[in-house]
Amino acid sequence: MPLDAIDAETRIDMQQTSKSQRKTGRRGHRRLWRALILTAGLGGAITVGGIAGVIGAYYYVSPALPAAEAIREIPLEVPLRIFSRDGYLISEVGERKRIPVTYEDVPAHVVAAFVAAEDRRFFVHHGIDYRGVMRAVVQLVLTGEISGGGSTLTQQLARSYFLSLEQSFARKMREAFLAYRIEQEFSKEQIMTFFLNKMFFGQRAYGVAAASQVYFNKNLRDISIAEAATLAGVLPAPSRKNPVTDPVEATVRRGYVLGRMLELDYIDTREYEAAMAEPMVSSLYGAAIELNADYVAEMVRRDMLNRFGSDAYTAGYQVVTTLDSRLQRAANYALRNGLLGYTRRRGYGGRLTNLALTAETIASPLNDWPIDAQDLMRQSAPGGLSVAVVSAVNPDNSVGIVLADGTRDLLPWAGLSWAKPFIDRQTTGEPPQSATDVLAVGDLIHIMPTTAGTWALAEVPEVQGAIVSVDPMDGAISSLAGGFDFALSKFNRAVQAYRQPGSAFKPFIYSAALEYGSTAATVILDTPVVISSSELEAVWRPTEYSGRFYGPTRVREALVRSMNLVSVRLLLFETGIGNALRHIAKFGFSDAALPRNGSLALGAGSLSPLDLVQGYAVFANGGYGVKPYVVDAIYDATGELQYRANPLIVCPQCLALPDPDAPQPGEVETGATESLEFLSDNALECRANASTDPDLFAEVNAAPMVISEQNAFLMQDMMRDVIRRGTGRRALALGRRDLSGKTGTSNDFRDAWFAGFNSDLAAVAWVGYDDDLPLGPGEEGSRTALPLWIDFMRIALRNVPENQMPMPAGIVSVRIDSTTGCPARAGQQNAIFEMFREGHVPTCTAADLPDIFNDASGTDSTTSDEEVKGDESLF
Repeated sequence: MPLDAIDAETRIDMQQTSKSQRKTGRRGHRRLWRALILTAGLGGAITVGGIAGVIGAYYYVSPALPAAEAIREIPLEVPLRIFSRDGYLISEVGERKRIPVTYEDVPAHVVAAFVAAEDRRFFVHHGIDYRGVMRAVVQLVLTGEISGGGSTLTQQLARSYFLSLEQSFARKMREAFLAYRIEQEFSKEQIMTFFLNKMFFGQRAYGVAAASQVYFNKNLRDISIAEAATLAGVLPAPSRKNPVTDPVEATVRRGYVLGRMLELDYIDTREYEAAMAEPMVSSLYGAAIELNADYVAEMVRRDMLNRFGSDAYTAGYQVVTTLDSRLQRAANYALRNGLLGYTRRRGYGGRLTNLALTAETIASPLNDWPIDAQDLMRQSAPGGLSVAVVSAVNPDNSVGIVLADGTRDLLPWAGLSWAKPFIDRQTTGEPPQSATDVLAVGDLIHIMPTTAGTWALAEVPEVQGAIVSVDPMDGAISSLAGGFDFALSKFNRAVQAYRQPGSAFKPFIYSAALEYGSTAATVILDTPVVISSSELEAVWRPTEYSGRFYGPTRVREALVRSMNLVSVRLLLFETGIGNALRHIAKFGFSDAALPRNGSLALGAGSLSPLDLVQGYAVFANGGYGVKPYVVDAIYDATGELQYRANPLIVCPQCLALPDPDAPQPGEVETGATESLEFLSDNALECRANASTDPDLFAEVNAAPMVISEQNAFLMQDMMRDVIRRGTGRRALALGRRDLSGKTGTSNDFRDAWFAGFNSDLAAVAWVGYDDDLPLGPGEEGSRTALPLWIDFMRIALRNVPENQMPMPAGIVSVRIDSTTGCPARAGQQNAIFEMFREGHVPTCTAADLPDIFNDASGTDSTTSDEEVKGDESLF
């Protein structure tokens, strides 16, 4: 309608209405402004009050807060870690598993996973998520309760280091203020490193590196995106939501973290889908042990406990041992292989059990088998063996087997034809004629891999043994295996088993004989002898293993052939027990190894394999007394050296006496200098030693000389003949000419030994039962222990040049009569070369020795205490 068509009254009404509306609008605007001003004032007052309250709260709480930098001073509980000398991890000891890492050690996708899961604004905030704080405040106002959650990664770190898990507003305030302090003190990278090293991930794993090892058996640098997300997802409830305890919930949490990573562009869609499709691993792993040396680890653990008390397990000490990883692996292999070989000779004791499964069940996948059968299949097998179930016994005498991982294979007849029935330790049954004589379907058995790439039937040995080797130049233990498997028995036979060494002790008797006037050519009667002694409390009649007597025998031949009666006569009638004891004690043996009677000649004392290898090291190094040790260095958690071994070291120069005939600086002709020119002109005469350069050798912990180098050389040479043509000749298979050694067998075949060496390495192998019962017929040192030593040395000396002691001054080689030991006549047919110390070459002739060659009838020679040479009171 046009405005001029409207009547006047209507226009008046509209005008009045308009005026009324304008008045009402003005009043509304004034009310609105008043409301806005009031609201702003109230908000400002609240803000000011809030700020004042926060500041007041900060100053109220601040005095009780710890200093942020104290994080640096609070040690993480880090387990004791033990390494070989070439850096291989042997063991971790401690309740908490933790592997501290630096920020540079952490892959970027691991950092991204924790930021996505715990604190998306971590790299931009100052320690406090204000939105999270407001949610907590609102929750408090609405419900009167303090809720969890909303804490930044820094706040979680503060809580973990300094605060409790108490759900209170005061604790929340302290946590927030402390987080702010931490942010002011440390960089984001440092805070992230503290966090990743500190947090608990379940299953005794503290820190992300330990968690990656425990759950995935991987180094942190090697874990995938999916595995990183799994670890990040564990933190809200590490004991309940870890992959081992609840793999389903762990998978859900992983999906959540991966989704957050995708949302924040840390990963792309392809990476997200690949990670989501990755199966959840729900296994539990131990530390990433790189070298099996449990017996050594236990020796170190005890040593560290004595040094540092319980802190040894939590202070992050790192111990470097003297073990050489290559030699330790060789010792493990040789010992296990040798004990399994002995067990095969003694017969098969039978299956572990029979699972009583139907043919249909055995043919089905392992996961479909009854749970109890699966558990039996997955039991741990000791000593590198595997568990298997017989699935079929075939007409060709091969046996079908199912392994613990569900794979199927064949056990050939060659791998079980050895299995004669075990009757007792002395007796076996007849060899099997077919596979059915040994195994049946459903039998649970142990098997072992062969060098041919097949499987062989095996049995956990009841017999035990030990191998130990040392560096003869300083006594460093380079390998030590104290039993078949530490998990079966923690008794360390290399150190704790004190057994009779038998003939392996004879070299010390012969060394004493050389010291007190005998030579390698001295002739001793190999005839029966009867000893009547109050010390032995009975008439003692030593015998020969062979039961034969050989009459007059040179000392070298007696050692080569390990003749008991010659050894006894050499001790009693040539050396004397007192002289022998004084000489042999220098090798480091305790009184238990040195019976004060004639049985000393046959190794009737008690010693450990480590004791014996210490003694043989003296022969190997040319006559110096060294002491075995295994801890080389100890470092604290920061890598600072806390201890360094200071062993006795073979150092002939350190013990040198002044040579009055050698030219000395200052005594040269006029015009010669006392530096390079002097040394050049007099190089051979002026080799540095303690007499000419005492300062150079002042810090060397020199090993004392306990036998002369001539004595050591002669004993080495005689024991080389033991390997060339005596009881140790199996070692010729090694194809080396620098090896010396001696077999040993104790009474009734209770112990089998072989001890041997070159100038680089001394090693001892021992086999026996823990209950000291006989090993069985024919199980002497050369058959039972020597093969272990050979297997060890074959690996230990592979590609190592031959090294034997050079002939020292004071040794002469003389042609002798091989029968009488006297110097040979010109043109004599039975003449051989023998070595002597200067001044000890015999001057006899055959005519001078009528009695000994006429008194070889084999009749008993009886003696009493009074007729023994030396200190009769010691017999």
